Amino acid sequence: MRTAQEYDALAPNHHHLVGKAAKHIAREEKQPGGQLGRPSGARFRVYERLKNYAQNLKDTLFHTDDLKKAIDEIYRCPLQTNAIDSLTRQLRSDISDENLARLVLSLREENRLGIMHKEQPSQNTQIICSLSLISTHP
Repeated sequence: MRTAQEYDALAPNHHHLVGKAAKHIAREEKQPGGQLGRPSGARFRVYERLKNYAQNLKDTLFHTDDLKKAIDEIYRCPLQTNAIDSLTRQLRSDISDENLARLVLSLREENRLGIMHKEQPSQNTQIICSLSLISTHP
């Protein structure tokens, strides 16, 4: 087993690399899309439309916490099959953003929007082990 001094000698910029890795992970977690599926899918399209709709409503009376929570649920949780079917049907019929928001809020209120897991993973990034993190480029 190596000592702390031996590890410092092997990777003198270890703490810098760990910091860079943590920043990269935090940036990646903020980027939507990977968890939302294909851009042509219902979940992605509903999320993007409601996100833009909420942004347009910002600083008005119509911008509610319920809408923000529904958008967050769409991002964090897979949609229930019936919700996908209903949303896809409405998207095909060119539903307005306002009516889409109402539909999503209704589905969420009835617990028919996302598949909620009992134990949600921590939202904070955690570094579990960084012993092997060394730079291969000077």
